[in-house]
Amino acid sequence: MEELYHWIDGKEVKGTTGRFSDVYNPATGEIIARVPLASPAELDAAIASAEKAQIGWAATNPQRRARVMMKFGDLINANMDKLAELVSREHGKTLPDARGDVQRGLEVIEVCMGAPAMLKGEFTDNAGPGIDLYSMRQPLGVVAAITPFNFPAMIPLWKMGPALSAGNAMILKPSERVPSTALMLAKLAQEAGLPDGVLQVMNGDKEAVDTLLDHPTIQALGFVGSTPIAQYIYGRAATNGKRAQCFGGAKNHMLIMPDADLDKAADALIGAGFGAAGERCMAISVAVPVGDATADALIERLIPRIEKLKVGPYTAGNDVDFGPVITAAAKSRIDGLVNKGVEQGAKLVVDGRNLRIQGYENGFFVGPSLFDNVTADMDIYKEEIFGPVLSTVRAQSYEEALKLVMDNDYGNGTAIFTADGDTARDYASRVNVGMVGVNFPIPVPLSYYTFGGWKKSAFGDLNQYGPDAFRFYTKTKTVTTRWFSGIKDGANLNFKALD
Repeated sequence: MEELYHWIDGKEVKGTTGRFSDVYNPATGEIIARVPLASPAELDAAIASAEKAQIGWAATNPQRRARVMMKFGDLINANMDKLAELVSREHGKTLPDARGDVQRGLEVIEVCMGAPAMLKGEFTDNAGPGIDLYSMRQPLGVVAAITPFNFPAMIPLWKMGPALSAGNAMILKPSERVPSTALMLAKLAQEAGLPDGVLQVMNGDKEAVDTLLDHPTIQALGFVGSTPIAQYIYGRAATNGKRAQCFGGAKNHMLIMPDADLDKAADALIGAGFGAAGERCMAISVAVPVGDATADALIERLIPRIEKLKVGPYTAGNDVDFGPVITAAAKSRIDGLVNKGVEQGAKLVVDGRNLRIQGYENGFFVGPSLFDNVTADMDIYKEEIFGPVLSTVRAQSYEEALKLVMDNDYGNGTAIFTADGDTARDYASRVNVGMVGVNFPIPVPLSYYTFGGWKKSAFGDLNQYGPDAFRFYTKTKTVTTRWFSGIKDGANLNFKALD
């Protein structure tokens, strides 16, 4: 069994607490490593070191910091297969999906190569007689990121890229279920030229999270995970006067209008609903066909596509469609919710329970399930299942379908499939969801835009990556200047508004 470590001051550091968390191979159920859990004292030391390192890093001009990002991007590309293997080994994703995980993080690093343009301030010449006015963006200092298990590469890169490019130091606490990818990324960042101490990777559990939330040196926290934890972190950070950018759960709907291309819609639902075993915050978990004829035709197309899906370990080849879920507890919860759906009256059209794969009987595999006739009062609709389960809620009109989405507690992503531009424009304009796809099932914006949900899917006023990230990781200072030549006629004791 492999012994993992923290990454402190540019080197591997064994934990000193004697507290560890097991890391599983979800395809076999075997413990493959254990990762140390940091104590408050260990975190204090790492934060103090980061605080010292940040001073010199912030004084490094933005273009030189951008060159580190350029080299970092090159190294990520060169090590793509190794990183993908780590993601697959600890998370269970297929290798093509794991490469996508790394690639979408790399795209944010590529945008950070242009960070100097994002960090420019503003200048007004002669704002008043002899007066110039300008603003500058300055780093916050030491910031923290708490990242989830479902994207071991992408979300740490989403956090560290903008934060480091802006001149901050970062304490990264990855999920203890998938720690190895973040540790390798830290090594690559050091190889790219990032000074020791500017990026510290500290593994931990709730004790570590609370230490980061309460530590006076930590100026801001970014988090991705479940809604209850997002709300907890946002509230505690706010109480302590820290910025927080917290992204929670989702229940993403896809409307299928009667004029939609149903074959394309069915293909989109398969990929968006079952890819990565449904463990994506942008997964489509609810199909909303408008009209019974549309629903019947859609279900007819979905069934054979779902039945053809190949579930297995990532080592079984590139024709595997998705792998296991992350833990035995996750598998049990998903199966329990499917049981609940049957009990509450939904029609289980395809049953993914009791999947057994020869040679991997102890793995955390869940087959794909499809429900029809789901209603909004059922648990399978109200809860984020985070598994390979697609629920179909039938609507009799566009307005009824729109209302279903609008009334849902979550507002991360949504999609509509239609051939009518007016309907699509109306939906995109009116729906209270942060990211919208038109004939596009997983509307994750490109890295030079920004990612973020609405309602209970996000807490905080600024999104991840893109321009919002640079606003989040910097503070604005505004300077009003007047040189002595501007008061050559003597002092003016009256408070005078600028002309």
